[in-house]
Amino acid sequence: MPSFDIVSELNWHEVTNAVDQSNREVSTRFDFKGVDASFTVKDKQAVVLEAKAEMQLRQMMDILGQKLVNRGIDLKTLDRGPIVEGNLRATQEIKLKEGIDQAEAKKIVKMIKDSKIKVQAQVQGEQLRVTGKKRDDLQQVMQLLRGADLELPVQFNNFRD
Repeated sequence: MPSFDIVSELNWHEVTNAVDQSNREVSTRFDFKGVDASFTVKDKQAVVLEAKAEMQLRQMMDILGQKLVNRGIDLKTLDRGPIVEGNLRATQEIKLKEGIDQAEAKKIVKMIKDSKIKVQAQVQGEQLRVTGKKRDDLQQVMQLLRGADLELPVQFNNFRD
């Protein structure tokens, strides 16, 4: 029986490249001249922005967002933390969401069931497996999910015929 998996994965190599490009741009921009501002990747879970003022963090966030989009990473994966100010520094931690959590998985399964397409969807950890009798039904599910307004980006892999 044909099947495929619905996953939400990040390409961490592209994330680190975007962070490196952002660091380079901040070091060469005129409005950041003489300012100690930086981006760092923390434990392959988050990116930490550090600058002298909150306004600079907002500008840095725009730079990072632009670099991530250029590298093909959806901004829906970003989960902005609060801005923490202290000791003449401002920091913000931006977590990168990876995997499909239970609530989002249930929402996707319900969406597939409500569409009346003859497939079965089941949650398997942080991914969903969709099976059906016809390849066309599976492709309809893919189209449905591409057009849906989900809270995180999804990819389709492991397509078996």
